[in-house]
Amino acid sequence: MAEPEERVGTTDFESRFEELFDLAYRVGFRVLGVQDEARDVAQEACARAERRWSRLAESPHGWVVRVAANLAIGVQRKRARRPPEDATPPARDVDEFAAERVDLVRALGHLPRRQREVVILRYLADRPEAEVAETLGCSVGTVKTHASRGLAALRKSLEPTA
Repeated sequence: MAEPEERVGTTDFESRFEELFDLAYRVGFRVLGVQDEARDVAQEACARAERRWSRLAESPHGWVVRVAANLAIGVQRKRARRPPEDATPPARDVDEFAAERVDLVRALGHLPRRQREVVILRYLADRPEAEVAETLGCSVGTVKTHASRGLAALRKSLEPTA
């Protein structure tokens, strides 16, 4: 007797889980810089992917990257609003690193949606232009345009003020 269709889809997800988890983890770590938080983001992104697997099975990479990026940005925003847990000030280089990440998340949040998606997929998830184009349903030229404009906007907003 054949297995129910739902089980077959789950098996396909299980065979691709490690690849999707690694991709989501990389995005989470690049945004957050903390392994535990990046693992949490990757786990949540994969859990959401499994729930929607019947709709994602063809091309889940872009969706997982976007979800992981959005989750990581949410964690970063919560972290920025949270008061410090201890009275001991952290080392200066850690402060600078965290401040740079907060600035990056803030700058990404100000980009238009399509530019933000392209920058996240192309540079945070390290996906090739052709895959980004396929994921977003646009041409490679459109991806290049949005990447160029998005990076220019990020450079401008992250420039140190004199």
